[in-house]
Amino acid sequence: MAFSEHLAQTSPFPVGIEIARADGCYIFDTDGKRYLDLVSGIAVTNIGHRHPHVIERIKAQLDLYQHVIPFGEFSQDPQNKLADKLASLLPDQLNCSYFVNSGTEANEAALKLAKRATGRHEIVAMKRSYHGGTHGSLSVSGNEVKKQQFRPFVPGTTFIDFNEENQLNHITEKTAAVIVEPIQGDAGVRIPSKQYLKALREKCNEKDALLIFDEIQTGMGRTGSLFAFEQFDVVPDILTIAKAFGGGMPIGAFISSRENMALLTHDPILGHITTFGGHPVCCAAALANLEVLTEKENWLSEVNEKGQLIARLLQHDRVKEIRQIGLMLAIELNTAEEVDRVIEALLKEGIIGFYFLSTRNAFRLAPPLCISTEEIHWACKRITNVFNQL
Repeated sequence: MAFSEHLAQTSPFPVGIEIARADGCYIFDTDGKRYLDLVSGIAVTNIGHRHPHVIERIKAQLDLYQHVIPFGEFSQDPQNKLADKLASLLPDQLNCSYFVNSGTEANEAALKLAKRATGRHEIVAMKRSYHGGTHGSLSVSGNEVKKQQFRPFVPGTTFIDFNEENQLNHITEKTAAVIVEPIQGDAGVRIPSKQYLKALREKCNEKDALLIFDEIQTGMGRTGSLFAFEQFDVVPDILTIAKAFGGGMPIGAFISSRENMALLTHDPILGHITTFGGHPVCCAAALANLEVLTEKENWLSEVNEKGQLIARLLQHDRVKEIRQIGLMLAIELNTAEEVDRVIEALLKEGIIGFYFLSTRNAFRLAPPLCISTEEIHWACKRITNVFNQL
């Protein structure tokens, strides 16, 4: 493989495709082979690779300036316009954005804000959850395999089962916040009932605890609405986003009320600081991404239909269950070995699928929202042929 011996790796078995370019729903290797990207860089390239509107905005910003100072010191037009756009798309109580570098930083900062706002330190999180790879985010993630070599973690976290209303009594007057993915992603696309999320919201209200929705995977149209929480009629106190937010560029955000965010400006000042957060080029790309999703393309209205089509076409004796919301799917097989064989075989067919960290007997499909029905039929026919050969 073409990895430099000086480049750190994350596993002994990387996919290893040597990338030449990417465009729309496709990735091309250095031998000229084309791959249909059915994972969108793990829910990052929701509007496809190198959308022209995003590229245009990136180039325009590069002609003006890149980094000038850490976040919060200078007034920068890309940051201001992006914050205004988000406020126009979100409920009134989510009217103030702080831009960071990644999803895990967004979650770290959200936890800090919850502790600052409530004066409490205990956090309730969900079993099988995943919130990122940094120390605080791992502390509230429910994947014990990923955590066991890095203990001890931040104290004060209680884990409860997702979508189990009878466990909400673990939220008490000592709870600063509950952090939850509205749809659990790495657990294999676990979709809660509306009743559960409403009961969770009510319990947080009752105990004066903040509700944090981690929409790092589910945001930017992945589930059929711009944000997944819109489908559950529940609004969080803090929202975290990243991945597809930047249209392919690295950016995240934690979003709350102006009153909550003002708490980070005093006692102490600089309650959260970031050097590269809100990078002007990334903000320009993120604004363009939102314009594509909400103004320039009608893909959001097609997401559920496309996801349901994939789920119908992949019904097969080898498939134990398909969990689907929008274009976010988990295809559950019998074993992790079957999953690995499917992913390897799909690469030979020119299709990129991927596994879940926490649900190894299922593989993920999360294609760009711009995927056509013709491309879906083409891909599902080849996936079915791979199932037939297991």
